[in-house]
Amino acid sequence: MKFSPDYLLQQLHRHPGTCGYQVAFSGGLDSHALLHALSKLRAELGADIGAVHVNHGLQLDADHWESHCQQLCADLKVPYVSLRVDGKALRGESPEAAARSARYTALADWLPAQHCLLTAQHQDDQAETLLLQLLRGSGVNGLAAMPVLTTFGAGRLLRPLLDVTREALYRYAISNRLSWIEDPSNTDTGFDRNYLRRQVLPVLRERWPAVASSLSRSAAHCADAARLLAELAEQDLQALTVRGNTLSLTGLVALPLARQGNVLRHWTRQLSGKTPSAAVLARILNDVTGSRRDSEPCVRWGGFEIRRYREELFLLPRAAVPEEQPGTLDWALSGPLALPGVGGVLTATTETGRGIRVAAVPAGCVRVAWRRGGEYCRPAGRGHQHRLKKLFQERGIPPWERSRIPLIYIQDQLAAVAGMWVCEPFQAGPAESGFMINWLPGQQSNV
Repeated sequence: MKFSPDYLLQQLHRHPGTCGYQVAFSGGLDSHALLHALSKLRAELGADIGAVHVNHGLQLDADHWESHCQQLCADLKVPYVSLRVDGKALRGESPEAAARSARYTALADWLPAQHCLLTAQHQDDQAETLLLQLLRGSGVNGLAAMPVLTTFGAGRLLRPLLDVTREALYRYAISNRLSWIEDPSNTDTGFDRNYLRRQVLPVLRERWPAVASSLSRSAAHCADAARLLAELAEQDLQALTVRGNTLSLTGLVALPLARQGNVLRHWTRQLSGKTPSAAVLARILNDVTGSRRDSEPCVRWGGFEIRRYREELFLLPRAAVPEEQPGTLDWALSGPLALPGVGGVLTATTETGRGIRVAAVPAGCVRVAWRRGGEYCRPAGRGHQHRLKKLFQERGIPPWERSRIPLIYIQDQLAAVAGMWVCEPFQAGPAESGFMINWLPGQQSNV
Protein backbone atom coordinates (compact mmCIF):
# COMPACT_ATOMS: atom_id res chain seq x y z
CA MET A 1 0.00 0.00 0.00
CA LYS A 2 1.35 3.41 -0.96
CA PHE A 3 1.34 6.13 1.69
CA SER A 4 0.37 9.66 0.66
CA PRO A 5 -1.44 12.76 1.98
CA ASP A 6 -4.58 11.54 0.18
CA TYR A 7 -4.41 8.22 2.03
CA LEU A 8 -4.02 10.07 5.34
CA LEU A 9 -6.97 12.32 4.52
CA GLN A 10 -9.17 9.27 3.94
CA GLN A 11 -8.23 7.87 7.34
CA LEU A 12 -8.87 11.17 9.13
CA HIS A 13 -12.28 11.58 7.47
CA ARG A 14 -13.31 8.24 8.97
CA HIS A 15 -13.19 9.87 12.39
CA PRO A 16 -14.82 13.33 12.16
CA GLY A 17 -15.65 15.75 14.96
CA THR A 18 -12.14 17.00 15.72
CA CYS A 19 -11.15 20.62 16.34
CA GLY A 20 -7.48 20.03 15.63
CA TYR A 21 -4.80 17.42 14.89
CA GLN A 22 -1.59 17.21 16.93
CA VAL A 23 1.18 14.85 15.80
CA ALA A 24 3.22 13.12 18.49
CA PHE A 25 6.53 14.04 16.87
CA SER A 26 9.70 12.19 17.88
CA GLY A 27 11.65 13.35 14.83
CA GLY A 28 12.04 9.77 13.60
CA LEU A 29 11.13 8.53 10.14
CA ASP A 30 7.57 7.45 10.95
CA SER A 31 6.38 10.58 12.76
CA HIS A 32 8.17 12.86 10.27
CA ALA A 33 6.36 11.20 7.36
CA LEU A 34 3.06 11.57 9.20
CA LEU A 35 3.65 15.23 10.05
CA HIS A 36 4.81 16.04 6.50
CA ALA A 37 1.69 14.47 4.99
CA LEU A 38 -0.56 16.24 7.50
CA SER A 39 1.02 19.60 6.67
CA LYS A 40 -0.14 19.12 3.05
CA LEU A 41 -3.77 18.83 4.18
CA ARG A 42 -4.38 22.18 5.89
CA ALA A 43 -6.95 23.40 3.37
CA GLU A 44 -8.82 20.10 3.12
CA LEU A 45 -9.04 19.52 6.87
CA GLY A 46 -10.30 22.93 7.94
CA ALA A 47 -8.83 22.28 11.40
CA ASP A 48 -5.79 23.34 13.39
CA ILE A 49 -2.67 21.21 13.06
CA GLY A 50 0.41 21.07 15.25
CA ALA A 51 3.21 18.92 16.60
CA VAL A 52 4.23 17.99 20.13
CA HIS A 53 7.62 16.55 21.05
CA VAL A 54 8.39 14.74 24.32
CA ASN A 55 11.94 15.03 25.63
CA HIS A 56 12.54 12.06 27.96
CA GLY A 57 16.05 13.16 28.86
CA LEU A 58 17.31 9.59 28.43
CA GLN A 59 19.81 10.14 25.58
CA LEU A 60 22.84 12.40 25.41
CA ASP A 61 21.46 13.90 22.20
CA ALA A 62 17.95 14.48 23.59
CA ASP A 63 18.27 18.26 23.54
CA HIS A 64 19.70 18.16 20.01
CA TRP A 65 16.73 16.05 18.88
CA GLU A 66 14.38 18.57 20.44
CA SER A 67 16.03 21.41 18.50
CA HIS A 68 15.93 19.33 15.33
CA CYS A 69 12.17 18.76 15.73
CA GLN A 70 11.59 22.44 16.38
CA GLN A 71 13.47 23.38 13.19
CA LEU A 72 11.58 20.83 11.07
CA CYS A 73 8.27 22.23 12.32
CA ALA A 74 9.43 25.74 11.54
CA ASP A 75 10.32 24.62 8.00
CA LEU A 76 6.84 23.08 7.61
CA LYS A 77 5.20 26.12 9.26
CA VAL A 78 3.59 23.84 11.82
CA PRO A 79 3.06 25.09 15.42
CA TYR A 80 5.41 23.21 17.77
CA VAL A 81 5.31 22.36 21.48
CA SER A 82 7.92 20.51 23.52
CA LEU A 83 7.22 18.65 26.76
CA ARG A 84 9.89 17.43 29.19
CA VAL A 85 9.37 14.35 31.34
CA ASP A 86 11.35 12.12 33.65
CA GLY A 87 11.39 8.86 31.74
CA LYS A 88 13.80 6.97 34.02
CA ALA A 89 12.67 3.51 35.09
CA LEU A 90 12.36 2.59 38.74
CA ARG A 91 14.01 -0.53 40.10
CA GLY A 92 12.37 -3.59 38.56
CA GLU A 93 10.52 -1.51 35.96
CA SER A 94 10.94 -1.97 32.21
CA PRO A 95 12.78 1.04 30.69
CA GLU A 96 10.48 0.87 27.66
CA ALA A 97 7.35 0.81 29.83
CA ALA A 98 8.59 3.64 32.06
CA ALA A 99 9.37 5.94 29.10
CA ARG A 100 6.07 5.08 27.41
CA SER A 101 4.06 5.73 30.58
CA ALA A 102 5.77 9.08 31.19
CA ARG A 103 5.27 10.10 27.56
CA TYR A 104 1.58 9.22 27.35
CA THR A 105 0.79 10.78 30.72
CA ALA A 106 2.39 14.06 29.64
CA LEU A 107 0.65 14.00 26.26
CA ALA A 108 -2.76 13.25 27.78
CA ASP A 109 -2.38 16.10 30.27
CA TRP A 110 -1.34 18.51 27.52
CA LEU A 111 -3.76 17.63 24.68
CA PRO A 112 -6.25 20.47 24.07
CA ALA A 113 -9.93 19.64 24.48
CA GLN A 114 -11.60 18.03 21.44
CA HIS A 115 -8.24 17.72 19.67
CA CYS A 116 -6.93 14.48 18.22
CA LEU A 117 -3.41 13.25 18.94
CA LEU A 118 -1.99 11.43 15.90
CA THR A 119 0.66 8.79 16.50
CA ALA A 120 2.70 7.11 13.79
CA GLN A 121 2.50 3.43 14.81
CA HIS A 122 2.21 1.37 11.64
CA GLN A 123 1.47 -2.20 10.52
CA ASP A 124 4.89 -3.53 11.54
CA ASP A 125 4.54 -1.96 14.98
CA GLN A 126 1.13 -3.62 15.33
CA ALA A 127 2.60 -7.01 14.43
CA GLU A 128 5.38 -6.57 17.01
CA THR A 129 2.84 -5.59 19.65
CA LEU A 130 0.73 -8.68 18.97
CA LEU A 131 3.77 -10.95 19.25
CA LEU A 132 4.81 -9.31 22.52
CA GLN A 133 1.32 -9.81 23.93
CA LEU A 134 1.26 -13.45 22.80
CA LEU A 135 4.57 -14.08 24.54
CA ARG A 136 3.17 -12.50 27.73
CA GLY A 137 0.16 -14.81 27.65
CA SER A 138 -2.33 -11.98 27.20
CA GLY A 139 -6.06 -12.44 26.63
CA VAL A 140 -8.06 -10.98 23.76
CA ASN A 141 -7.81 -7.42 25.09
CA GLY A 142 -4.02 -7.63 24.93
CA LEU A 143 -4.04 -9.47 21.62
CA ALA A 144 -6.18 -6.71 20.13
CA ALA A 145 -2.88 -4.79 20.34
CA MET A 146 -3.19 -1.06 19.56
CA PRO A 147 -6.67 0.34 18.81
CA VAL A 148 -7.11 2.70 15.90
CA LEU A 149 -9.06 5.22 18.00
CA THR A 150 -9.44 5.72 21.74
CA THR A 151 -10.36 8.49 24.15
CA PHE A 152 -7.28 10.29 25.43
CA GLY A 153 -7.11 13.10 27.96
CA ALA A 154 -9.59 15.77 26.93
CA GLY A 155 -9.60 14.52 23.33
CA ARG A 156 -8.85 11.38 21.33
CA LEU A 157 -5.84 9.39 20.18
CA LEU A 158 -5.85 8.20 16.56
CA ARG A 159 -3.41 5.80 14.88
CA PRO A 160 -4.11 6.38 11.16
CA LEU A 161 -1.15 4.30 9.86
CA LEU A 162 -1.91 0.83 11.24
CA ASP A 163 -2.47 -0.51 7.71
CA VAL A 164 0.69 1.14 6.36
CA THR A 165 4.01 -0.73 6.32
CA ARG A 166 7.32 0.64 7.55
CA GLU A 167 8.64 0.20 3.99
CA ALA A 168 5.84 2.40 2.56
CA LEU A 169 6.69 5.17 5.03
CA TYR A 170 10.38 4.86 4.14
CA ARG A 171 9.60 5.23 0.42
CA TYR A 172 7.48 8.31 1.16
CA ALA A 173 10.28 9.86 3.23
CA ILE A 174 12.90 9.23 0.53
CA SER A 175 10.71 10.56 -2.28
CA ASN A 176 10.06 13.76 -0.31
CA ARG A 177 13.71 14.14 0.79
CA LEU A 178 12.83 14.08 4.48
CA SER A 179 15.53 14.03 7.15
CA TRP A 180 14.95 12.18 10.39
CA ILE A 181 16.56 11.16 13.65
CA GLU A 182 17.88 7.64 14.18
CA ASP A 183 17.55 6.73 17.84
CA PRO A 184 20.54 4.47 18.69
CA SER A 185 18.46 2.62 21.27
CA ASN A 186 16.39 1.19 18.39
CA THR A 187 19.31 -1.13 17.57
CA ASP A 188 19.63 -2.47 21.12
CA THR A 189 18.24 -6.01 20.99
CA GLY A 190 18.25 -6.09 24.78
CA PHE A 191 14.83 -4.48 24.43
CA ASP A 192 12.11 -7.02 23.63
CA ARG A 193 10.55 -5.06 20.80
CA ASN A 194 13.90 -4.48 19.10
CA TYR A 195 14.74 -8.17 19.41
CA LEU A 196 11.50 -9.12 17.67
CA ARG A 197 12.02 -6.46 15.02
CA ARG A 198 15.62 -7.38 14.20
CA GLN A 199 15.95 -11.06 15.04
CA VAL A 200 12.51 -12.70 14.87
CA LEU A 201 10.36 -10.96 12.27
CA PRO A 202 13.00 -11.07 9.49
CA VAL A 203 13.14 -14.86 9.86
CA LEU A 204 9.35 -15.12 9.83
CA ARG A 205 9.15 -12.82 6.82
CA GLU A 206 11.47 -15.10 4.82
CA ARG A 207 8.93 -17.94 5.15
CA TRP A 208 5.76 -15.84 5.31
CA PRO A 209 6.31 -12.53 3.44
CA ALA A 210 2.93 -11.14 4.53
CA VAL A 211 3.53 -11.89 8.23
CA ALA A 212 3.01 -8.27 9.38
CA SER A 213 -0.27 -7.98 7.48
CA SER A 214 -1.46 -11.35 8.79
CA LEU A 215 -0.61 -10.54 12.39
CA SER A 216 -2.29 -7.15 12.15
CA ARG A 217 -5.39 -8.84 10.77
CA SER A 218 -5.37 -11.25 13.72
CA ALA A 219 -5.14 -8.27 16.07
CA ALA A 220 -8.22 -6.78 14.39
CA HIS A 221 -10.11 -10.08 14.89
CA CYS A 222 -9.13 -10.05 18.56
CA ALA A 223 -10.34 -6.47 18.85
CA ASP A 224 -13.73 -7.55 17.49
CA ALA A 225 -13.84 -10.42 19.99
CA ALA A 226 -12.85 -8.09 22.83
CA ARG A 227 -15.70 -5.72 21.94
CA LEU A 228 -18.20 -8.59 21.96
CA LEU A 229 -16.91 -9.82 25.32
CA ALA A 230 -17.16 -6.29 26.72
CA GLU A 231 -20.77 -6.02 25.53
CA LEU A 232 -21.62 -9.36 27.13
CA ALA A 233 -19.84 -8.34 30.34
CA GLU A 234 -21.78 -5.08 30.46
CA GLN A 235 -25.07 -6.95 30.09
CA ASP A 236 -24.10 -9.35 32.89
CA LEU A 237 -22.88 -6.46 35.03
CA GLN A 238 -26.20 -4.63 34.77
CA ALA A 239 -28.00 -7.77 35.92
CA LEU A 240 -25.56 -8.46 38.78
CA THR A 241 -24.92 -4.98 40.22
CA VAL A 242 -26.53 -4.57 43.64
CA ARG A 243 -25.19 -1.09 44.40
CA GLY A 244 -22.31 1.05 43.20
CA ASN A 245 -19.42 -1.21 44.18
CA THR A 246 -21.02 -4.61 44.80
CA LEU A 247 -22.04 -7.64 42.76
CA SER A 248 -24.64 -10.28 43.53
CA LEU A 249 -22.74 -13.43 44.39
CA THR A 250 -25.80 -15.60 43.81
CA GLY A 251 -26.20 -14.24 40.30
CA LEU A 252 -22.47 -14.45 39.57
CA VAL A 253 -22.04 -18.14 40.46
CA ALA A 254 -25.11 -18.99 38.36
CA LEU A 255 -23.16 -17.93 35.25
CA PRO A 256 -20.85 -20.31 33.35
CA LEU A 257 -17.28 -20.06 34.66
CA ALA A 258 -15.97 -18.26 31.56
CA ARG A 259 -18.65 -15.56 31.93
CA GLN A 260 -17.86 -15.22 35.64
CA GLY A 261 -14.25 -14.39 34.77
CA ASN A 262 -15.33 -12.10 31.94
CA VAL A 263 -17.67 -9.99 34.07
CA LEU A 264 -15.19 -9.87 36.99
CA ARG A 265 -12.47 -8.52 34.70
CA HIS A 266 -14.88 -5.93 33.31
CA TRP A 267 -16.15 -4.92 36.77
CA THR A 268 -12.70 -4.53 38.31
CA ARG A 269 -11.44 -2.58 35.30
CA GLN A 270 -14.40 -0.18 35.48
CA LEU A 271 -14.05 0.53 39.21
CA SER A 272 -10.28 0.40 39.68
CA GLY A 273 -8.90 1.15 36.22
CA LYS A 274 -6.91 -2.09 36.44
CA THR A 275 -7.51 -5.69 35.40
CA PRO A 276 -6.36 -8.40 37.82
CA SER A 277 -3.90 -10.97 36.52
CA ALA A 278 -5.04 -14.50 35.73
CA ALA A 279 -3.61 -15.66 39.07
CA VAL A 280 -5.50 -12.99 41.03
CA LEU A 281 -8.69 -13.71 39.10
CA ALA A 282 -8.36 -17.41 39.96
CA ARG A 283 -8.01 -16.51 43.65
CA ILE A 284 -11.15 -14.36 43.47
CA LEU A 285 -13.12 -17.19 41.89
CA ASN A 286 -11.75 -19.86 44.23
CA ASP A 287 -11.15 -18.11 47.55
CA VAL A 288 -13.89 -15.47 47.55
CA THR A 289 -16.85 -16.67 45.52
CA GLY A 290 -16.30 -20.27 46.65
CA SER A 291 -16.00 -19.52 50.37
CA ARG A 292 -18.53 -20.29 53.10
CA ARG A 293 -21.28 -17.74 53.68
CA ASP A 294 -20.05 -16.96 57.21
CA SER A 295 -16.40 -16.51 56.20
CA GLU A 296 -14.66 -13.18 55.54
CA PRO A 297 -12.37 -13.82 52.53
CA CYS A 298 -10.25 -11.07 51.03
CA VAL A 299 -8.08 -10.94 47.90
CA ARG A 300 -5.72 -7.96 47.54
CA TRP A 301 -3.85 -6.70 44.51
CA GLY A 302 -2.31 -3.30 43.90
CA GLY A 303 -4.20 -0.70 45.92
CA PHE A 304 -7.46 -2.64 45.90
CA GLU A 305 -9.15 -5.57 47.58
CA ILE A 306 -12.17 -7.76 46.89
CA ARG A 307 -14.23 -8.95 49.87
CA ARG A 308 -17.39 -10.94 50.37
CA TYR A 309 -20.20 -10.21 52.82
CA ARG A 310 -23.31 -12.34 52.80
CA GLU A 311 -24.29 -12.61 49.13
CA GLU A 312 -22.36 -9.63 47.77
CA LEU A 313 -18.85 -9.00 46.43
CA PHE A 314 -17.25 -5.65 47.29
CA LEU A 315 -14.43 -3.94 45.39
CA LEU A 316 -12.73 -1.48 47.74
CA PRO A 317 -9.61 0.62 48.13
CA ARG A 318 -7.22 -1.14 50.49
CA ALA A 319 -8.34 -0.53 54.05
CA ALA A 320 -6.27 1.47 56.49
CA VAL A 321 -4.46 -0.91 58.83
CA PRO A 322 -5.70 -0.81 62.44
CA GLU A 323 -2.44 0.77 63.63
CA GLU A 324 -3.31 3.86 61.59
CA GLN A 325 -6.47 4.49 63.59
CA PRO A 326 -6.10 6.98 66.44
CA GLY A 327 -7.03 5.95 69.99
CA THR A 328 -9.48 8.72 70.91
CA LEU A 329 -10.04 12.33 69.86
CA ASP A 330 -11.63 15.21 71.74
CA TRP A 331 -14.14 17.10 69.61
CA ALA A 332 -15.75 20.49 70.18
CA LEU A 333 -19.03 20.16 68.28
CA SER A 334 -18.90 23.78 67.19
CA GLY A 335 -16.57 22.85 64.32
CA PRO A 336 -15.77 19.93 61.99
CA LEU A 337 -13.33 17.17 62.96
CA ALA A 338 -11.05 15.50 60.38
CA LEU A 339 -10.39 11.86 61.18
CA PRO A 340 -6.80 10.73 60.62
CA GLY A 341 -6.15 7.16 59.57
CA VAL A 342 -9.73 6.08 58.91
CA GLY A 343 -10.43 9.19 56.82
CA GLY A 344 -13.50 11.37 56.57
CA VAL A 345 -14.91 14.33 58.49
CA LEU A 346 -17.37 14.61 61.38
CA THR A 347 -19.73 17.58 61.58
CA ALA A 348 -22.54 18.49 63.97
CA THR A 349 -25.70 20.51 63.38
CA THR A 350 -28.39 21.49 65.89
CA GLU A 351 -31.99 20.43 65.39
CA THR A 352 -35.05 20.25 67.59
CA GLY A 353 -36.13 16.79 68.71
CA ARG A 354 -33.27 14.95 66.98
CA GLY A 355 -29.75 13.86 67.83
CA ILE A 356 -27.85 14.04 71.12
CA ARG A 357 -29.46 16.31 73.75
CA VAL A 358 -27.47 19.54 73.86
CA ALA A 359 -27.94 19.62 77.63
CA ALA A 360 -26.20 16.23 77.92
CA VAL A 361 -23.00 17.50 76.28
CA PRO A 362 -20.69 19.15 78.84
CA ALA A 363 -19.13 22.33 77.47
CA GLY A 364 -20.15 21.23 73.95
CA CYS A 365 -17.38 18.63 73.79
CA VAL A 366 -17.45 14.87 73.22
CA ARG A 367 -14.89 12.12 72.78
CA VAL A 368 -14.55 10.20 69.51
CA ALA A 369 -13.37 6.60 69.53
CA TRP A 370 -13.60 3.45 67.42
CA ARG A 371 -14.96 0.01 68.00
CA ARG A 372 -12.80 -2.39 70.00
CA GLY A 373 -15.47 -5.01 70.70
CA GLY A 374 -18.05 -5.48 73.46
CA GLU A 375 -19.84 -2.12 73.03
CA TYR A 376 -23.58 -1.84 73.75
CA CYS A 377 -26.20 0.70 72.71
CA ARG A 378 -29.95 1.02 73.29
CA PRO A 379 -31.08 2.92 70.20
CA ALA A 380 -33.79 5.45 70.92
CA GLY A 381 -37.20 3.85 70.65
CA ARG A 382 -36.02 0.29 71.34
CA GLY A 383 -36.88 -1.50 74.55
CA HIS A 384 -33.45 -2.83 75.51
CA GLN A 385 -29.77 -2.49 74.66
CA HIS A 386 -27.96 -4.50 72.02
CA ARG A 387 -24.38 -5.32 71.22
CA LEU A 388 -23.06 -3.08 68.45
CA LYS A 389 -22.11 -6.21 66.51
CA LYS A 390 -25.79 -7.22 66.46
CA LEU A 391 -26.92 -3.74 65.40
CA PHE A 392 -24.34 -3.65 62.59
CA GLN A 393 -25.49 -7.08 61.40
CA GLU A 394 -29.10 -5.89 61.33
CA ARG A 395 -28.07 -2.85 59.26
CA GLY A 396 -26.00 -5.06 56.91
CA ILE A 397 -22.71 -3.28 57.66
CA PRO A 398 -19.81 -5.47 56.43
CA PRO A 399 -17.34 -6.46 59.18
CA TRP A 400 -14.38 -4.53 57.69
CA GLU A 401 -16.41 -1.30 57.77
CA ARG A 402 -17.41 -1.52 61.42
CA SER A 403 -14.06 -0.54 62.92
CA ARG A 404 -14.01 2.62 60.74
CA ILE A 405 -17.30 4.03 62.02
CA PRO A 406 -16.77 6.76 64.65
CA LEU A 407 -18.35 6.26 68.07
CA ILE A 408 -19.36 9.30 70.16
CA TYR A 409 -18.76 9.10 73.93
CA ILE A 410 -19.91 11.41 76.72
CA GLN A 411 -18.21 10.85 80.07
CA ASP A 412 -17.18 7.31 79.12
CA GLN A 413 -20.69 6.34 77.98
CA LEU A 414 -21.48 5.52 74.37
CA ALA A 415 -23.87 8.26 73.25
CA ALA A 416 -24.12 7.72 69.48
CA VAL A 417 -22.81 5.85 66.48
CA ALA A 418 -22.02 8.50 63.87
CA GLY A 419 -24.65 8.67 61.15
CA MET A 420 -26.67 5.75 62.58
CA TRP A 421 -28.02 5.70 66.13
CA VAL A 422 -28.32 7.82 69.24
CA CYS A 423 -28.26 5.74 72.43
CA GLU A 424 -30.64 6.25 75.33
CA PRO A 425 -30.58 8.29 77.54
CA PHE A 426 -28.84 10.81 75.24
CA GLN A 427 -31.66 11.16 72.67
CA ALA A 428 -33.12 14.67 72.47
CA GLY A 429 -36.79 14.89 73.42
CA PRO A 430 -39.45 16.30 71.06
CA ALA A 431 -38.95 19.88 72.29
CA GLU A 432 -35.23 19.68 73.10
CA SER A 433 -32.30 20.92 71.03
CA GLY A 434 -30.02 18.16 69.81
CA PHE A 435 -26.72 17.70 68.01
CA MET A 436 -27.09 15.73 64.78
CA ILE A 437 -23.78 13.95 64.13
CA ASN A 438 -22.90 13.57 60.45
CA TRP A 439 -20.02 11.53 59.10
CA LEU A 440 -18.65 12.01 55.58
CA PRO A 441 -16.42 8.95 55.17
CA GLY A 442 -14.38 10.34 52.29
CA GLN A 443 -12.71 7.54 50.32
CA GLN A 444 -14.37 4.78 52.28
CA SER A 445 -17.15 2.84 50.56
CA ASN A 446 -20.77 3.78 51.13
CA VAL A 447 -22.86 1.07 52.75
